[in-house]
Amino acid sequence: MSEPAPRPPDRPLPTLLVLDADPADPPPRLGRLTGRARIVHTGEAGLADRLPQADALLVWDFRSEAVRLAWPGDGPRPGWVHTASAGVDHLLGPELAASDTVVTNARGIFDRPIAEYVGGLVLAMAKDLPRTLALQERREWRHRETQKVSGSRACVVGSGPIGQAIAGTLKALGVLTAVVGRAARPGVHGPAELDRLTARADWVVCAAPLTDDTRGMFDARRFGMMQPSARFINVGRGPLVVEPDLVAALERRWIAGAALDVFTHEPLPQGSPLWSTPGLIVSPHMSGDTVGWRDELGAQFVEQYERWVAGKPLLNVVDKKRGYVPGQ
Repeated sequence: MSEPAPRPPDRPLPTLLVLDADPADPPPRLGRLTGRARIVHTGEAGLADRLPQADALLVWDFRSEAVRLAWPGDGPRPGWVHTASAGVDHLLGPELAASDTVVTNARGIFDRPIAEYVGGLVLAMAKDLPRTLALQERREWRHRETQKVSGSRACVVGSGPIGQAIAGTLKALGVLTAVVGRAARPGVHGPAELDRLTARADWVVCAAPLTDDTRGMFDARRFGMMQPSARFINVGRGPLVVEPDLVAALERRWIAGAALDVFTHEPLPQGSPLWSTPGLIVSPHMSGDTVGWRDELGAQFVEQYERWVAGKPLLNVVDKKRGYVPGQ
């Protein structure tokens, strides 16, 4: 990638505001922007006061909803917002959605890691690994038969890069895989096919973006139409699932098992019934986080910044009305 054109000496450096994550988490590596941006760090409490002075905003704390809350305030707003996440629902309030501000996301960073994680969950559930580990803890020898993955059927809900990567991984395992997206196109089924494909699937994997249309899409009705042998996996967004309905479906054995990596409330409260629901694997929103993922996010943002100061089109531009990058 070519370097941006030199900035005129009398033109001030752009102010880049960074919404930092928890102090225990490493900040983004932005050393390449030294002398090319005035970088200001803030937490949630200081965001509203600093927004009017910012030309661009990096939302490093991708779990925070501070942008949604602070955006309606007085004064100018940044012309560009980048979030270090694939989902944008945490920041897209109505005021930001209606503004001229360009929003970009971290599309492309998490595709393969999440697909690998889903493949691991499918194998773990099919081969009954959670019970094997529990029996080992008790030093109990109990021979069992397990499920063959090859030849089973999967329905992947979400046709963006993550959903496509998941489908590719499952196909490599010999799983007959169908993908459902917002609209039908070659290789992707439309929403009208979702119920039919869900009802015949051994594996239902949710990797959809969170929008008004998808919120709560997996509820009692949808769990009730799945096969008793089916297993459900959510690596999309927590509110896509009506969690009490999933708990009931597992307790009543409507489905054989489930795995959640995302939740309506994070961190998952200690008193949540999800922790002790039979047949449910709980993981702490880690499916896309492999060693070095923060460095990859930082490098991606720096490349975007270089395009921005050079006046080049930005990548991963979110359609703010739809809530995701077009083509997903």
